Parts: sequence; C-alpha cells; structure tokens
Amino acid sequence: MTSAEQSLFDRKIKTAAQLREILGPAPRERKVIMCHGTFDLVHPGHIRHLIYAKSKAHILVASLTADTHIEKANNRPFVPEELRAMNLAALEVVDYVVVDPDAKPLRNLAIIQPDYFAKGYEYGQGGIHPRTLEEKDVVESYGGELLFTPGDIVYSSSAIIESARPNLAQHKLASLMDAEGLNFQHLRDTVRSFAGVRVHILGDTIVDSYTYCTLIGGNTKTPTFSMKFEHQANFVGGAGIVAKHMKRARADVTFTTVLGGDAAQQFVLKDLDNYGVRCQAVIDETRPTTQKNVFIAGGYRMLKVDSVDNRSISEKIVNTFCRDLQKTTADVAVFSDFRHGIFNASTIPQLTDAIPAGPLRVADSQVATRWGNILDFQGFDLITPNEREARFALGDQDSIVRPLALDLYRRAHCKYLILKLGERGLITYRTPDPNVRSFFTLDSFAGSDGAHVVDAVGAGDALLAYATLALKVSGNPVIASILGSVAAAMACECDGNKPIDPEALIKRLDQLERQALMEPAKVEPAPTSVQALQEAVLG
Repeated sequence: MTSAEQSLFDRKIKTAAQLREILGPAPRERKVIMCHGTFDLVHPGHIRHLIYAKSKAHILVASLTADTHIEKANNRPFVPEELRAMNLAALEVVDYVVVDPDAKPLRNLAIIQPDYFAKGYEYGQGGIHPRTLEEKDVVESYGGELLFTPGDIVYSSSAIIESARPNLAQHKLASLMDAEGLNFQHLRDTVRSFAGVRVHILGDTIVDSYTYCTLIGGNTKTPTFSMKFEHQANFVGGAGIVAKHMKRARADVTFTTVLGGDAAQQFVLKDLDNYGVRCQAVIDETRPTTQKNVFIAGGYRMLKVDSVDNRSISEKIVNTFCRDLQKTTADVAVFSDFRHGIFNASTIPQLTDAIPAGPLRVADSQVATRWGNILDFQGFDLITPNEREARFALGDQDSIVRPLALDLYRRAHCKYLILKLGERGLITYRTPDPNVRSFFTLDSFAGSDGAHVVDAVGAGDALLAYATLALKVSGNPVIASILGSVAAAMACECDGNKPIDPEALIKRLDQLERQALMEPAKVEPAPTSVQALQEAVLG
C-alpha cells in the first residue's frame, strides 16, 4: 500500500468517538446520513443504496459490522473487516467509514447522532423489523430521522459469493499481515529459524501405498473391474510423515510409535532412518503395521484396501510411551492421532500427564472414521482439527463455521485452534486482548503458483508440522497459520506423502510477496463526482 493510499484510508476510516469529534453535535449545518451493513462484497445494490443516501445529506458515514458478529451464512464474512472498510473508503461517495465493534449499531448511532439513518427498502416492507425499530427509537431519541432507500433491484452477497467466489487469497493475506504488523521477511526468518528445534512426536504410523494399474475391462457377469498392475509406490504416512516434514524443516525430531512385526515395519524404520528421524518404535508382534493401499487407474482412485488393527495398545506399551515422554527434553510435544490404537479416551489422559512442564503441547486428531474425538485432547497449546472432525466432536451439523470453531475452542480449553476448512482455507482462534482480534481467516493457497491440486490427503500433516514449528519459534499464531497453510497447499500439489522442503516454501513465499506487491492494471478513471456516479449507476 502506497503512502497516498494509506493517507486516504487514515482520513476516512474512524472510530465512532473520532467521528463525533469531527462532526460535532447535532444540530449541524451540514447534514449527516449514516448507512450500516455487512458490505461483504460491494455490489451494485450497495452502490445504489449509498448514492441515494448521499443525495439526502452533505456527509455520508458508512458503518459496517465487525467480523465477529457476522453469521449470515457459512464461511462469512468472505472479506475481512479491514478490507471491507478499505473498499468503502475507496468510494468517493463515502465520506467516512466506521467498523462497529457491537452486534447492533445502537451505541454508535447514539455517539455519532447522524441526522438521518438510511435503511434498505426491504427493512420497511410488510412492517418494520423489530431490530430496525430499536434503531429507529435511538435515532428519534435525539431528533434524527429514519429513511428507507428505494430498492427496485435486490442483490445478495451470499448468492454472489457462492455462485462465483472471487479469488482474494493474496489480498486477504496482505490485509491480515498489515493489520498484525507483519511482512514476508518475518515469514522467511521464521522458516530459517526452525533448525535445532527439539520435537518429540507420538503417534500412529501409516504406510500409504499407491498401486498404479491400467484398466483392462470389466466382467460382463459381475461388477468387477479388471486391472493390469503397473507399479507400486510406498510412503511413510500418518504421524511418520509429520516427523519427516519437521526433520526436513531442520528440526531435531524424536518419533515414538508402534509398529507390527512385518515387512512394512522394516520399510518404515529404514525410511525414517534415511531422513534422520530418531525413531523409538515399540514392536507389537500381535498387530500389523497399519498400511493403506489405494489402487489407481487413469488418475482415478478405484479401490482402497486397509491392513489395520485398531484395538487399543496394551497397558505395557502405554507405560513405555509414558516413560519416553517423561524423559523427553524436547521443546515441542506433538500427539498425532489417527485412531489406530495409540490414542483413545483411556490412554490420552495418561499420555498427556506424562508430558513434562515446558514443551509446547500440540494435538491433531485426523480421523476418517467417526470414533475419534479432538475434544479428548484438553488444555493443549494448539489443536488442528478439520471441520468434519469439529462437527463430530460437538455433535453439531448445523452451525456455521465461525461459531462452530468458537464453541470447539472454548470446550477444548486450548490456547490456539486452527480449524482446517479444506479448499476454503482455515480459521484460527486465539485468546483476544485489547490489541488483537479473537479470530482470523485465511483462504487456501493451493494452486497459487499455477499448479493443480493432485492429492489433498496429506495437507493436514504438512500444516501441523509447519504451523507447530512456526508457533514455537515465533510465538505468533498468525505466522503459524500462514506458514502451515502454505505448506498444506504445497503438499496438495504432489502425489503421495513427500516432506515439504523449507527452501521451496520460502520460494513460494517470495512468489506470494510478488503477487501481493503487483501494481494494478491501468484503467480509465472512474467517475469522480457524486453526480457522475448517480448518472452511471442510477441511469
């Protein structure tokens, strides 16, 4: 943002108290009119509403609802409040912008005391809505007047967003970083500070096998595909790939897990050793090493066959894991749960209590089936479930995402929550203080360099690894969320579980920075006067 642009926004975006000081008390020579709304995407309906309002007074104040109070639809607001305020401030027809920290504009109305308060015509159709009556009472209490703007055309921001969601990922990232006083050098420095961070990971190991085939045909008598075997690729997954991500990021990694007495065990131990992961594996001869084999033909996943034994580990193994945790000297303790035997309602409290005081405590419960519950992990510094896991944990299929995340955050008693929303990005909750908001959102960066999403299965593991290391190094959940999100996007763009290279991640950050700094294309100047805007929009 240039200094001229910043000056424009500083001049227009004010608090209610500042506006009262600027405008003075009523009655005024220059009449003031105020509009209030979400303004998530500023569409022609908003423009007509604002222009009509400005035609009734000298000064137009556009008030917008803060992010925390918007519950219109899922994943709203789509545009964060800082960008929404900037969008309105960029309109010449708008003289001042105020972000309302309350759920209703009643307090701001009483402070600013506009001569007129403009509402869309729909609020007066079929009788005035009770909330509008509250606003009317406040306005009339100091001698103001409620006006309804004409509404021959009605637009829905929700409908526009859902039908054709604009790509604002870079803009929203830049807005968040600006609001938090961060820049891309902070992100790069954080990645380069991962070296030597001591991490102890406890979790379920999975061998992910990709069996590539060619479809030959099908049986005419039964619905059976006939496929020719081409080759198989095996990857260490589950908590094992979390360990590999962190080791590739130059952390000092100890990995505690349980493996079966089989060939898959040998593959896991050799692979982790090649990557430099210190593996403390307990071998349980009574169970197989968890292996998930997906059969792929023509780029399609045709069938998945799992070799699993999900019964709980023995008390002897639990005690072994507890002793390992009690002796750890790690800076970070990570529980990576896939519900394949290590974690359940009985073992989690024992294992949690074994973590010594001091390490950052992180938990992730990735459960494709429905018997795992992220709320079993209480009092952790960071948890990173996805939306489906959150809904199952809360027994809530109906709430929109933001209050869903807030409910989970409160009930988990965690310090930070990163709720993964798949292609919609993520939402992060943190304990608010007077200087920070309680939550923020990020859009997904998958495909931001022109690459396509190939395999999204391992994205959560990459996010967990990089967000954890970033939180430990920086202590900043915004940096952690950004780096975790970028790592997740990169993991989506390759087939199979491959650890993210930190230098490649820094290059992706460089690209995002270039995109954020790109000058907008030159266009013909828009109408600058209110009269010209009226002619252009109202006809």
